[in-house]
Amino acid sequence: MKILHVTGSMDPITGGPCQAIRNMVPELEKQGVYSEVLCADDNDELDYQEDPFIMHALGPALSSWHYSRKIAGWLNSNIPRFDIIIVHGCWLYPGYAAFHSWQKLKSRHRLAPFGSLPRLYFMPHGMLDPYFQNAPDRMMKAARNWLYWKVIEARMINQADGLLFTSQQESSVAGQSFQPYKPKKRLNIGLGVTDAPDFCETMRTAFNQKYPHLEGKPYFLFFSRIHQKKGVDILLKAYQQLKFMDANFPELVIAGPGLHSDYGDQMLGLVADSVVLTDHVTFTGMLAGDLKWAALYGCEALVLPSHQENFGIAIAEALACGRPVIISDKVNIHREILDGDCGLVGNDTCEDTQRIWLTFNQLRDDEKRQMGLRARETFQRQFAMDRAVTEMIGQLSQARVILGP
Repeated sequence: MKILHVTGSMDPITGGPCQAIRNMVPELEKQGVYSEVLCADDNDELDYQEDPFIMHALGPALSSWHYSRKIAGWLNSNIPRFDIIIVHGCWLYPGYAAFHSWQKLKSRHRLAPFGSLPRLYFMPHGMLDPYFQNAPDRMMKAARNWLYWKVIEARMINQADGLLFTSQQESSVAGQSFQPYKPKKRLNIGLGVTDAPDFCETMRTAFNQKYPHLEGKPYFLFFSRIHQKKGVDILLKAYQQLKFMDANFPELVIAGPGLHSDYGDQMLGLVADSVVLTDHVTFTGMLAGDLKWAALYGCEALVLPSHQENFGIAIAEALACGRPVIISDKVNIHREILDGDCGLVGNDTCEDTQRIWLTFNQLRDDEKRQMGLRARETFQRQFAMDRAVTEMIGQLSQARVILGP
């Protein structure tokens, strides 16, 4: 089986789809599936030598639509080489180009069959979630997406061979915002993450050298983009109240890109204006390598009061490190967290975040350790990449039998 993964960007700062691809492709290779990746990044500006797969960066993208004139020609020449095309995400030109190249090949296939026609799937990665159409700060973008759906996206979603979802929750809500919504097939293939490396002292040493003021102190960790959708303002307000209630409440570490956005500036200002927050909140920016894993292994728990989270790669990575999670019920995998009894779940409000956060902190040490053990078990059972890819291959193979060549 040969798969072409199509996405707007493989820049790590974009999160979500590109990280899912980076986790997925090496495991697909281990299980005998060949992959290539197509994106609209500028090849001259990319430095992803660690990626163990072929990546075609055909930018630079000329707009936020990620348009590049090189993409259509490459697709027209190359998609016959693949058995499956997976478009990761919605609303972008690379997906539009992949659909039209596939349609052209489909027409030629009808007129003069020359082999099996590749199957085309869209993997929305949460981008069809009603949140994006209902959030008060997204009125203009919601109108733009509605128009784009009517003119372009609906035809692609409904005429492709199917949609791939990362959770049952994502599949359930995907059709609530846009009509007509009639995909030929909906496959819940799940998603996984690469297992955490074993903890070693070099991780702790690197973290302590970088952040010496945290050495020996317990802390909670937010590990995601600094974005309004992630509820960072809720996180900080809840934390401030908890610190007022208990001066010994652990430190808070906020790790992730986005500090230099308008929202990031607001969060920095919120911290700067509070003596309590200034003394006990650490912004690290984006973490990678030993620093990333040290932050995850060393935290009391990962905290993410997100207003919408399709999967939550950082959540699965925390579970892989045996760390409990404190999340909102707007995270699509929150039911798996509850079923595994490896974290606490509340509403995406300041009051509820404060409540469940305090509840966790008041657990006995042995109760926290047991929750950490269950976190690791939940990762292995639900979110390990080898399991997720095996499920994905199985579902795609079964779909091939049903749909035919």
